[in-house]
Amino acid sequence: MSEGVAVNVSLDELRQWIGRTESRIERLAPTPVAALAATLDRDDPEPRDGDTLPALWHWLYFLPLAAQSQIGEDGHPRRGGFLPAVPLPRRMWAGGSLTFHQPLHIGETVTRVSRIENVDLKQGRSGTLVFVNVQHELSGANGLAITERQDIVYREVATRVEAARPRLAPQSCDWSREVVPSEPLLFRYSALTFNSHRIHYDRPYATSVEGYPALVVHGPLIATLLVDLVRRNLRDAAIETFAFRGVAPLFSSMSFDVCGARSAESGAVELWAKNRQGELALESNAKLKSGRSE
Repeated sequence: MSEGVAVNVSLDELRQWIGRTESRIERLAPTPVAALAATLDRDDPEPRDGDTLPALWHWLYFLPLAAQSQIGEDGHPRRGGFLPAVPLPRRMWAGGSLTFHQPLHIGETVTRVSRIENVDLKQGRSGTLVFVNVQHELSGANGLAITERQDIVYREVATRVEAARPRLAPQSCDWSREVVPSEPLLFRYSALTFNSHRIHYDRPYATSVEGYPALVVHGPLIATLLVDLVRRNLRDAAIETFAFRGVAPLFSSMSFDVCGARSAESGAVELWAKNRQGELALESNAKLKSGRSE
């Protein structure tokens, strides 16, 4: 594993990115939808224009298309551009929250406007952490459809770090599903989301350079599997809000469970992923819309 190197982080310089915006337009083509359905082992009919796009599946679009010459050692695009040029070597998507105002549909032309909302610096067990909050607004033919906040964290290379005490996941649930995160599954999801971060497909890099025991399961993939659990058990449900936060990583070939429990009083659904030791890996909650999905 690489040794940590002290890095000087100027918060004032990084905060100059606050308020920067980016706008992109894309047609929601059906092929990525069919490909993700196959990846998740869903027996869905062939997607057609006009079909409702499932919650979180907009992550198949507006992908970062950095030129190969602009890819860094870790597989991410080099720092700078729309996102702040944070001088820390490790980057991950730590969590986020979404509000689904109305459905998007396959074949629809959608505009996404992104804005850097905040940049903050903290000290954690692994050293310096920089948090970047990005706000996205996706609008289709009928106006605003999705408001999303993404929480991105940058950190130093961990050296001798005191391990966090594992948190046990809830023991009871209404639904659960075992997932075996095989290397082909991680590769296919990386390909679908054009995510070239090497921790998800390059085992020697993940273990020797970043110090993980195996390939790392994508946080957005786990979140997608949690929402998919709702779809499998509440077929007519539509999600109004969804928030998630990564707690601990999950790794390839080490099975885990996605679980959910519905509150009869509030209509909310608590969702979580846990490893085989029963330890919490990702926690989330969803609020369901009243009535049937569109």
